[in-house]
Amino acid sequence: MNINDAQIRKQPSGVWYAIGAVVLLLAGFVLGMLFGGARYPITKEPEFKQLSNAYNRILNDYLDGATPTQLINGAAQGMTASLEDPYSQYLAGEKGEQYTESYEGQVYGIGAEIRQEENLFIIQSVFKDTPAERGGLLPGDIISGVDSVELQGKSLQDLLGLIRGEEGEAVTLTILRGSGSEPIEMTLKRAAIPIHTVTSEMLENGIGHVTITRFGQNTAVEFKEELAKLKESGELKSLLLDLRSNPGGLLDSTQEIASVMIPKGKKILDIVYKEERRTVSLVSNQKEEWKLPVVVLVNEYSASASEVLSSALQESAGFKIVGKQTFGKGVVQQFFSYPDGSVLILTEAQWKTPGGAWINKQGVTPDYKVELPAFATLRPLPLGAKLAIGSYGDDVSALQAMLQALGYEETGLKGLFDEETKAALKKFQSDEGLDATGEFNDKTGYRLTELLREKLIREDTQLQKGVELLKAAS
Repeated sequence: MNINDAQIRKQPSGVWYAIGAVVLLLAGFVLGMLFGGARYPITKEPEFKQLSNAYNRILNDYLDGATPTQLINGAAQGMTASLEDPYSQYLAGEKGEQYTESYEGQVYGIGAEIRQEENLFIIQSVFKDTPAERGGLLPGDIISGVDSVELQGKSLQDLLGLIRGEEGEAVTLTILRGSGSEPIEMTLKRAAIPIHTVTSEMLENGIGHVTITRFGQNTAVEFKEELAKLKESGELKSLLLDLRSNPGGLLDSTQEIASVMIPKGKKILDIVYKEERRTVSLVSNQKEEWKLPVVVLVNEYSASASEVLSSALQESAGFKIVGKQTFGKGVVQQFFSYPDGSVLILTEAQWKTPGGAWINKQGVTPDYKVELPAFATLRPLPLGAKLAIGSYGDDVSALQAMLQALGYEETGLKGLFDEETKAALKKFQSDEGLDATGEFNDKTGYRLTELLREKLIREDTQLQKGVELLKAAS
């Protein structure tokens, strides 16, 4: 499972069982956990004297100076790195806070979607009834500063860090609107912005298509709400559950969703701890019998908790899976959150499917293996890429493939930006109302990606197979 998986189910003891991470929220001081644990009195170990000596020597004698926090964080990061485990790590301070916040049902911000083009941060959309809408922020506005901090050289993640904060606090944006206009200072009060992880739509033949992008705190509630909407239409005959590219998340949400469709008492998964000293079994607590056919969509990026749900639906409810072999993360982390926001993430267990399979590095096998069209696997071109006559390499090959997928044929040499590539790109730019320079930039890349995404929706072979199966089952 992806390490961005976290809390699962809070127990009276304070332990949160997790898939990808089992959460134990402690108020203890980090040194107490790292160096003075009750089970392992490291201070008595000979090696600790070496660590202590290095700590004191660096703290007292390093030429450029060092702080205790810097050294403790470095030591913790070094310890997890020494494990050579891709899923165990130590996230210091703000990075740890961002990790835990990523699973909350909301963030505190302004309520706008932002994209980056070149060195510009552009408002893509404004959410309804949010500080951004009430303050008059518009799609197309460019953010050039936040609280007097200029954004030159900043990343999109840097910008989000500046915009987000405490609920009710003010944040001042410097906005550019229209060419040659004077900057606008816009002060907004941060508010709770819900993070939606579930969407639904009604397809043909009463097939409800529900997509879960990840499992957060509110995902189970959202799932039930979307399901209720589909049922209220009076047309729902079957369910197409889309878990493609879902990296996982909170297991308590996963268990609650599984319990809607899996018969009461049927197993969802087993969590097996080191040397099989302890096994925790999670089962369905279904309250109302589920009677509709279900097909699950997965791909190679479906990981962690999404693998838990798909395998449980397959093995404990007999529902079919369509798509590609999933990611294959069958280990469980426990994470410890410290008072300064830092987080220690440590692999401590493995999880197994209801049938006892360990899918680590193997993945969940679909009942029907279906590939997407070739263009669906094209990688997006990197932000800031500049391609023109004479450019060559993988980025040029990707650009040529994108143009060809959209019907702009060019017969030039693959991987070389030549006159044929320029002509095809220039035609695309002209057709889409862009500056027809024949050179690739972020604005062109954004539009290419947008059109390919729309094309994939129309030519989604995995979804089409799911619909075919549900039509036959209804």
